[in-house]
Amino acid sequence: MKDEIRWGIVGPGNIAHSFAKDLRMVNGGRLTAVASRNFDRASSFAAEYGAAHVYGSYQELFESDEVDVLYIATPHTSHCELTLQALRHKKAVLCEKPMGINKQEVDRMVSAAKEGDVFLMEALWSRFNPAIRKVKQLIEEGVIGKLEYLYADFGFYALDRDEKGRLLNPDLAGGSLLDIGIYPIFLSYLFFGMPKHIKASSRFHTTGVEMQTSMLFEYQNGQALLYSGLTSKSEMKAEISGQEGTLFLHPRWHEAQGYSLEKENELTHVDLPTVGKGYSHEIEEVQECLRAGKKESDRWSLQNSQDLVALLDAVRKETGITFPFEE
Repeated sequence: MKDEIRWGIVGPGNIAHSFAKDLRMVNGGRLTAVASRNFDRASSFAAEYGAAHVYGSYQELFESDEVDVLYIATPHTSHCELTLQALRHKKAVLCEKPMGINKQEVDRMVSAAKEGDVFLMEALWSRFNPAIRKVKQLIEEGVIGKLEYLYADFGFYALDRDEKGRLLNPDLAGGSLLDIGIYPIFLSYLFFGMPKHIKASSRFHTTGVEMQTSMLFEYQNGQALLYSGLTSKSEMKAEISGQEGTLFLHPRWHEAQGYSLEKENELTHVDLPTVGKGYSHEIEEVQECLRAGKKESDRWSLQNSQDLVALLDAVRKETGITFPFEE
């Protein structure tokens, strides 16, 4: 792999703007190409972020010799097929979360990456957040003792949005769970692992998408209370409690800029700011992996992505969340 890693962006939407801004802050990487089905939109994005190559179709970008790795930033429903196409063209892929709508899709993507010997990672940016990484380290070091309890929520008001848009449209895999519920589930998985039992309940919008989901993950050594919703804003302060103390991730915890430790009646605050918005840290992880010749990340492996989507599937089965395009 060359010293400078050339990035291409598939789908110049809102999240792609945040990603491109953070890419500017990462050494050794550069945005060289952008693709959209709307050529003018791709051209405008490329001009804003200094990408030299613009494509009016995704296929042209997949076939381009001007990129080493692609960031797929399109809606959920296209992640699987676009990733498979990119992998067939031997392009390394960072695919926005959720990597697939269900485990069947993610398994297909993982198999294609392994068969083609091509790098693939889910863009679960919170896994690389400095504060979350530090809290994980402290837990593993036993700072708060045996882990017993976790609470994590993610909610904002979105019921006034266009019903044909991504969040409220069942044909686009809308609802809170895949968009933001994935974050609390991820945090519980990161610290506790796979639960032995899941209880969950959802409320549904008039369009048919789930708009509010509460979850209880039961473990051999504790419980996790998790929530996601589009009906109101929630505090988004995560609590991880052990027998000897408690760690808090500051709001909004999925992009935390620090944490607190409460132990022996003392509360200590630690600032750990992200570089830029925080996408920079997953970008650095991908670039380090590519330079080392790795085909997946050690910090967020393909198995981790398969486990995470299995948990999403389990919650969906428990609550009856389905999408029209699924068999």
